[in-house]
Amino acid sequence: MTSRVTLVSPAMSPSLRQARFYDGDPIDDTGAAHARSAAGSLPPAARTVLSPSARCAQTAAALGLDGVVRPELAGLDVGRWRGRTLDEVGAAEPEAVTRWLTDPDWAGHGGESVQQVCERIGRWLDAMSDTDGRTLAVVEPEAVRAAVVHALALPVTAFWRLDVAPLTATELSGRSRRWNLRIGRPLTAPATPAAD
Repeated sequence: MTSRVTLVSPAMSPSLRQARFYDGDPIDDTGAAHARSAAGSLPPAARTVLSPSARCAQTAAALGLDGVVRPELAGLDVGRWRGRTLDEVGAAEPEAVTRWLTDPDWAGHGGESVQQVCERIGRWLDAMSDTDGRTLAVVEPEAVRAAVVHALALPVTAFWRLDVAPLTATELSGRSRRWNLRIGRPLTAPATPAAD
């Protein structure tokens, strides 16, 4: 039995544009238009699941997907940093930012550590390895990073070395918890047949 998991990152939102820790904002008009134009570009799936965020729900809707919200697919909880830019936090708490970026177990912002998000997403991915067919998952960029770290058995410190562009598909396929990776395919409008 081969399992396939396609992880789709959300369309552009103000927080992504401003390098701000996600605070629940919706996708912007440009992001919504790009997602609508990419509707139909994803392969058919046995199931569709979503991170519990506005931008993931809106991205899925714009792509024409109807999914089930899965709380375990939430993005990284950054506690008191929510809604602030990395520059703002770095200016106010430079030692804390350094620690956060170098120590996967650190959660001094009051949220969850990178280690914890990798473990949470890893448990979900392990469960998917025993599921036949394709799963589409519209998830936060941190969930994509965590899934890749887990799937490839990378050190958790690699989490910060993985960039996830908006509205891209990262594909995992495998069996018996051994995954192969196809990373970062942009979602584009499906090709239309040529007129005769």
